[in-house]
Amino acid sequence: MRCRRLFTSIAKLLCVFLLLQVPADAWDRSHATTFATLPPGSAHPEGITTDSKGNFYVVTWDYDHPDHLGHLIVFSRDGKFQRRVEIAGSTSLLGDVSFQRETNNLLVVDFGGRQVLKVDPLTGASSVFISIPGEKAYSNSPRSAWAAPNGMTFDKKGNIFLTDSFQGTVWKTGPTGGTATAWVKTDLLVSHGFPRLGANGLAFDRAETALFVGNTGDNTIVRVPVVNGEAGQPEVWVNRIHGPDGMFFDDEDRLWVVANQADEVVVLDRTGKTVAKLGDFEGLDEQGAPRGLLFPAEMIKIGDYLYVGNLTVDVRYFKGVAQTGISQWAAQVKVYNIVRIPVRIPPSSK
Repeated sequence: MRCRRLFTSIAKLLCVFLLLQVPADAWDRSHATTFATLPPGSAHPEGITTDSKGNFYVVTWDYDHPDHLGHLIVFSRDGKFQRRVEIAGSTSLLGDVSFQRETNNLLVVDFGGRQVLKVDPLTGASSVFISIPGEKAYSNSPRSAWAAPNGMTFDKKGNIFLTDSFQGTVWKTGPTGGTATAWVKTDLLVSHGFPRLGANGLAFDRAETALFVGNTGDNTIVRVPVVNGEAGQPEVWVNRIHGPDGMFFDDEDRLWVVANQADEVVVLDRTGKTVAKLGDFEGLDEQGAPRGLLFPAEMIKIGDYLYVGNLTVDVRYFKGVAQTGISQWAAQVKVYNIVRIPVRIPPSSK
């Protein structure tokens, strides 16, 4: 009897030990911590980028205040608030933001204004840099006619590519901007599900053999081959990324994608295989700020850390849209934040 009890105890301890072990090739979602907090009066951080000194620039997609100008908020490299400016001539619905490599111009996508603005980061003064053909989003026109620029990226020649979330289009201009022309238009970039946003984040692979575009409502990543600078035949590359949003390729040609409906970041290798997932929603803190990820949007990787903006959308705001599982949490948020996640990616399996 004593031997049997001893054996049983040893067996239980062994089971606990095995359960606590993390396989060498498993990923670690990591714990997100608040890096920066938006000042009172600013909400729903969307685009995020950095300058040559490491300062962070964040723009807002503030659907709660449709009559306000969009905000540009600057934080130091350690997350301290520096300043906030209103962007002249903008709507409250801003998308991506980036410094242009050739000129160091700060370009801000104005989702609600059918334009990309060149913005003075000190004053918020702006001028129209790119115009997008189409009707104003959320107008009485058919949704398929709404112009809604969202994501932005550049090729090695400095050409600018913009997704259009309702027209199923990737627009293109040269480095000097102007009126955009359609580079590719396809039903694969139109949402047939939820949310109603289609084309969103986009990124070229390292060799620029293809442009990859997330369709948020269809939960797909669409691959568009690049053939002598022109768009080839688009195809669905990966399914079931739950709400793909911001994305980028890293030095190892892995595609990082924000999954805004799953409150996580998914990392895919060059074959489309998931090699890691980062982040999760962990409730709200005492100040009413998200712990972890809550309807995240854009991200940027610096060294061994990933910085992600919590857009935090309560979709019930939009007429005829039923709640998601995090909508009631989003409605309770009082403080909007940028979070930082340590990056721990397992070695690629052969």
